[in-house]
Amino acid sequence: MDQGNTTLLPTTGANSSQTPAAVSTTHLATAVLLFTTFLVGVVGNGLYLWVLGLKMRRTVTTLWFLHLVSCYLLFTLLIPFFAIYVLLDFHWVYGMAMCKFLNTCISVAMFTSVFLLTLISLDRYILTHRPIWSRNHRIVPRAQKLVVGVWLASFGLSTPYLAFRETRVVDRGRIICINNYALSSVWNGAELQDLGRRVHLAVFTVRFLLGFLLPFCTIAGCYGQVVLKMKEKKLVWAGKPFKVMVAAVVSFFLGWLPYHLYQSLNLYKKEPPESVTGALLVIYTFSSCFNACFTPILYLFVGEKFWQVFRTSLLTLVKAAFVDDLSSSAPEYSGRHGSEVENTKQEMI
Repeated sequence: MDQGNTTLLPTTGANSSQTPAAVSTTHLATAVLLFTTFLVGVVGNGLYLWVLGLKMRRTVTTLWFLHLVSCYLLFTLLIPFFAIYVLLDFHWVYGMAMCKFLNTCISVAMFTSVFLLTLISLDRYILTHRPIWSRNHRIVPRAQKLVVGVWLASFGLSTPYLAFRETRVVDRGRIICINNYALSSVWNGAELQDLGRRVHLAVFTVRFLLGFLLPFCTIAGCYGQVVLKMKEKKLVWAGKPFKVMVAAVVSFFLGWLPYHLYQSLNLYKKEPPESVTGALLVIYTFSSCFNACFTPILYLFVGEKFWQVFRTSLLTLVKAAFVDDLSSSAPEYSGRHGSEVENTKQEMI
């Protein structure tokens, strides 16, 4: 049986060679790192969402990234639940409903982010290969419909967690949150285990094809064609928005590749060595967390124009907080700072 797509570390059984002190230290260090990524992720994603949603003109590009960062923020907000899970020695205290709900949210965030990255790459392809069509049809209302469709499709692909995810009582009354693909309380039946493996294979195949392989091929193909078109037209390869998109794509696939590798190991009837699965589980957990939490920082360094908007907006916010008469600062903002923001918006988009 799959030990869980979001179980952060391999559970330590009764026959584990680790000492209680060593396990406690490992769990504490893991929890500290998770809480750190949570704090950084909430601040980073929150600020990025603030600038995109309130300080920049709404365009198709800003709409893509507004929802992309929302996915990262959703994932980040779930980290404390699993950090506490680690501190409690992998004892699930949130109940069956939260077991299903939290894992479904993580799956929705994963699918939505990869689908949005795919849309962004298709958008770049259309802009370079169909500029006239793009000028007439690339509008915000249509992009909004696509985004709604992405969220609905992601939820549909995540519904298996609502059916298969459940809690199970193991050694010494400890409760874990795992997948039960056979949908039966008889965990040791041979026929039910075989059925569970077939269902698990089907779920993994759909998740791997739609959540990783096909989007990766689409993104690689689109950006490959964009490169060829830019070379053909002898365009300068220095667009900041394009670098932001490339950074988002690379960080996503580096973050989620260990996840799919770990899930593939769970398909074998003969369990792989615990050291291998444990190490890969740790790698995919922290790579996905860092991907969601620290990607906005990467955007800040790559997207120079975004940083200008962010800096101007932050300075204005701080100034407003310390000025008694807000009206007295209005001319200053509408003059120098206001024009700077507006010019930066245009350059960014």
